[in-house]
Amino acid sequence: MKLRSPMPDLTGATVWLNGEVLRNKLIGTKPTLIHFWSVSCELCKEAMPEVNAFRDKYKNELNIIAVHMPRSEKDMDLANIKKVASKHDITQPIYVDNGLILTDAFDNQYVPAYYVFDKNGQLRHFQAGGSGMKMLEKRVNRVLDEMRNS
Repeated sequence: MKLRSPMPDLTGATVWLNGEVLRNKLIGTKPTLIHFWSVSCELCKEAMPEVNAFRDKYKNELNIIAVHMPRSEKDMDLANIKKVASKHDITQPIYVDNGLILTDAFDNQYVPAYYVFDKNGQLRHFQAGGSGMKMLEKRVNRVLDEMRNS
């Protein structure tokens, strides 16, 4: 997915956990962070406390959505996804993507992966990997500052 691309529709989930989110409810409200993770990804689990701290810090300024991207058939077990999400305190809405519909729409190949969209739904930043929360925060703050100053 290229910078300035529009946010794909958030349709086609196998199931939503913690509440369903519609793209048209996000556009025009505030910036959005969409992060991809997987139950089989140790790096995702290691990064989750930082993601959760980030979620809590920016809860009033940023929409945050998790996308569970299976990396194998074993990762598609809904009971296990729920268990891991609960264990790692993933309380934001989770789009379970067992059909890889959103994964394909994003052309995403990595977990963890982070996509930052401005309030108009334009992709402003992408990064993959477990480290780099400082860079992610810097990019989110840039988008938030633009929104505050417009």
